[in-house]
Amino acid sequence: MSAPVLVLNTGSSSIKYELIDPGTRARSARGLVERIGQERGRLTHRAGDGPPHVREQPFPDHGEGLAAVLAAFSSAGPELDPVAVGHRVVHGGTRFGDAVLVDDEVIAAIEELAPLAPLHNPVNLSGIRLAQKVFPEVPQVAVFDTAFHRTLPPEAYTYAVPREWGVRRFGFHGTSCAYVSRRAAALLGRDDPNLIVLHLGNGASATAVEGGRSVDTSMGLTPLEGLVMGTRSGDVDPALAGYLARAEGLDAEQVEHALSHRGGLLALAGSSDMREVRARSGDEDALLALAVYTRRIRKYVGAYYALLGRVDAVVFTGGVGENDPATRAESLTGLTRLGITLDPARNEAAAHEERAISPDGADVAVLVIPTDEEGEIARQTLALVTAS
Repeated sequence: MSAPVLVLNTGSSSIKYELIDPGTRARSARGLVERIGQERGRLTHRAGDGPPHVREQPFPDHGEGLAAVLAAFSSAGPELDPVAVGHRVVHGGTRFGDAVLVDDEVIAAIEELAPLAPLHNPVNLSGIRLAQKVFPEVPQVAVFDTAFHRTLPPEAYTYAVPREWGVRRFGFHGTSCAYVSRRAAALLGRDDPNLIVLHLGNGASATAVEGGRSVDTSMGLTPLEGLVMGTRSGDVDPALAGYLARAEGLDAEQVEHALSHRGGLLALAGSSDMREVRARSGDEDALLALAVYTRRIRKYVGAYYALLGRVDAVVFTGGVGENDPATRAESLTGLTRLGITLDPARNEAAAHEERAISPDGADVAVLVIPTDEEGEIARQTLALVTAS
């Protein structure tokens, strides 16, 4: 591997990592530290195509988790000598429209943006600080989920609220959108396709992409707005917080916490895992949850079709989008007059590669493209340090 980049995706209770050569997209190692701060933690480390090395022990904090990652590289390989470390950072606000080299000023800005992504930016920052201690001479690069949406026009990012509030739409899942948009263009054989990208995972979003540029997206000031998600409600009446304050005595923080952690599929069906909800085929709560979930997606597809005027492809990505044919089918039901149809056999076929699931010659292609956020972070990281 000529120019390995270590990618760290630090979550609230996990550290996902990969050692990647951006030029070849080869992974010489990858792994995940889970359940940080809980009684039973787990590290799964895989070197190359070898078997996974699993280590179960408590990881009291992210520092212990990263120490375990380094130990895994030492014992199972390969040699860990990255040319740079790339970090996923969720919120870059209006300040960061591209990947940046991390310095004290960047760290301070990420801290200032924490109120906009309180579940993400603080732990993203902890990963940066830990990596700085371990690799003091190696460039650290922050890649922002919001950056792809810097092209949103004012009419898309402006809320009709008092100007002095200083709020706007930012959008998220930008790293994923950037990757799958580029891959969709290659699959379609054109440089400037109009796309509707559906990133469906525990977090979910829809993005309208016009000629490679984000022109609208469902997530807003925070990652709470838009589609129904695992534990997030998505769109609700803005008056809900006021109503709950009067009727239930809840304050704004309690409402926000509930909408983020107790909403979505969890609120509707008792589980945030789409696989578990699908397994309960005769359960009325599960059936309603699925209907609400896919109806919301369908509404956004129709809205973004109207906005773009011409749609070359609908793209499914993310854990649910890539692996759940029923969600794909239900999300596009009734859109035949828009030229959006599925080939049932292609949709149901088990596959983990880029593919079309629409009929040959369909007016609008429907694509499944496995996202590669870590590969995109590595690509942007290496490009930046090479140019610096």
